[in-house]
Amino acid sequence: MDVLLLNADAQPVSFLPLSAISWKDAIVYMWQDKCVVLEWYDDWTVHSEKWETKVPAVIMLKEMMKSKKNTRFSKTNVFLRDNFICQYCDEKLTRSTATLDHVLPQCFGGKTSWENVATSCGPCNHNKGNNKKIVPKVMPRKPTYYELVRNRREISWNVKHDSWNTYLQ
Repeated sequence: MDVLLLNADAQPVSFLPLSAISWKDAIVYMWQDKCVVLEWYDDWTVHSEKWETKVPAVIMLKEMMKSKKNTRFSKTNVFLRDNFICQYCDEKLTRSTATLDHVLPQCFGGKTSWENVATSCGPCNHNKGNNKKIVPKVMPRKPTYYELVRNRREISWNVKHDSWNTYLQ
């Protein structure tokens, strides 16, 4: 199970990906007195020979951790930038139906970069093929970290504990 890691301002350290750490790492933070436990797993206790504790569900660091604000290029982040919408036909996609399309095909020297890759559905990607003349309705660009976070917040989270929802809004 994972533990949601919050910064000293009660915001997740990272949204991309979500700052969740292992329960073992959370216990280490507790032992080193680097965090405050905000929520616990009610039905889960761990112990050693001389010590016993419930497992935390949400912890908040006592000191601010600088979060990274760069936008790493990845398939998931391209889908987030485009809100999981095909940039050719405007169809809403899921993670399993979304594909990446190179606006300038790789066979013509197109690079795999923010400015040349767009979210596409399978049929549009297949129909476009190596055609340079078919372009997306909105040309791709590099998003800011905050744009990706805003788009990520609009998608439901796969939370490990109900209390996480309080901190992810």
